Amino acid sequence: MSDDSSDQPQSLVAHLTELRDRLLKALLSVLVVFLGLFPFANEIYTFASRPLRAMLPEGSTMIATEVASPFLTPFKLTLVVAFFIAIPYVLFQVWSFIAPGMYKKEKRLAIPLLASSIVLFYAGAAFAYFVVFPIIFAFFTSIGPSDVAIMTDINRYLDFVLKLFFAFGLAFEIPIVAVLLIWAGITTSEALAQKRPYIIVFCFVFGMLLTPPDIISQSLLAIPMWLLFEVGLFFGRFIEQRSPDEPV
Repeated sequence: MSDDSSDQPQSLVAHLTELRDRLLKALLSVLVVFLGLFPFANEIYTFASRPLRAMLPEGSTMIATEVASPFLTPFKLTLVVAFFIAIPYVLFQVWSFIAPGMYKKEKRLAIPLLASSIVLFYAGAAFAYFVVFPIIFAFFTSIGPSDVAIMTDINRYLDFVLKLFFAFGLAFEIPIVAVLLIWAGITTSEALAQKRPYIIVFCFVFGMLLTPPDIISQSLLAIPMWLLFEVGLFFGRFIEQRSPDEPV
């Protein structure tokens, strides 16, 4: 067998080996962060539950309705937080794998977009915790019957807040999506601007599906999504103004 016939299999094996190594590094980074955070799992859960506990009536508390919940719930939260913290390194491993196959111009745009996507995801989660949670928990705890004790299960609360964290984190990626669509030539800033009414409706439908069934929560997600769409549109116009041969 000639040497030429073995080049492609060796190249494929090398790429698969590199992919495996980078995936292992990414998983290892999450594990290392998790092991460092696990001794503080209860404190992390206490911090995450503070927006609700601050709004509970005097004498009310959170409860655990399952035997293993006091251990498994902080454990699950700590694992999610570890992944959140390790996201930059995980994405760096992904970038290191795909970057060799990209053109120089593509790298110049991809690097700031990658960094911006990380920052925006964190910003979305922070917005949910510091702005949205106090408002919606104050609303929920104030409208119930006065003779009904509020005692939220710790596992149900965690599922609820994680859903909102991911919803707001993903929603804050809208500028990145808009810029990528324009940069790839799939659409133009003018075409997106003409679809603004549909985008606004979509934002409220998205907010309705991923937030509690009240207009306050839906608006707190939909309005930032719309504003972020306008930000993406602005930067998309900036990219379009560059000449095709001008480096990004």
